[in-house]
Amino acid sequence: MSIHSTALVDAGARLAADVEVGAYSIIGAEVEIAAGTHIGPHVVISGPTRIGRDNRIWQFASLGADPQDKKHAGERTELVIGAGNTIREFVTINRGTVEGGGGTHVGDDNWIMAYVHIAHDCAVGDHTVLANNVTLAGHVEIGDHVVMGGFAGVHQFCRVGPHAFAAMYAAINRDVPPFCYVAGQFAEPRGVNIEGLKRRGFDAARIAAIKRAYRALYMAGLSLADARARLGE
Repeated sequence: MSIHSTALVDAGARLAADVEVGAYSIIGAEVEIAAGTHIGPHVVISGPTRIGRDNRIWQFASLGADPQDKKHAGERTELVIGAGNTIREFVTINRGTVEGGGGTHVGDDNWIMAYVHIAHDCAVGDHTVLANNVTLAGHVEIGDHVVMGGFAGVHQFCRVGPHAFAAMYAAINRDVPPFCYVAGQFAEPRGVNIEGLKRRGFDAARIAAIKRAYRALYMAGLSLADARARLGE
């Protein structure tokens, strides 16, 4: 274990033998950090927080602080972060609330860029890219392989489906279906995230099927029931 002499690690924290902690970082009680994780300088991690293997957490990140919810009264809630994530400078990820199920969750292999805020009770999947200054309000769900451009924001309780793409500055105030490309304020579907699907190995037939579904749902002027009926034909 490599802990800088200026770092403060609470006796109640549990760190794997090869975890690195940089200068002036503070690791609180009830923090668990698995093998291979590197904590940069000036990072603050409050518990209860569990962090998996092989994460890279850069300077000035704040993880596991109390939720920014005025109803929170000090109840025991947690933050859980998976494996292989990159968490860049000044990222803030808060613990959950009792009302939201008690936990904020971040999956595996995510690329979380500078100044991203992930609020209480959010659930972020795997293999996402959250560009600089993305803001997720409370209770937001982000599916696997989602890409969000810089300064995009998601209103509380909204869901962004797997493989969706949100353009820079998109303001999302409703659910985003899987595979869609959204942009604008307030963000609306602008098409299928074809380039993203190609990068992830979707073949032409699967992409064509998704495009047919998109046209039926968003371009044909059909009700949801009629669109479902057409797609079932």
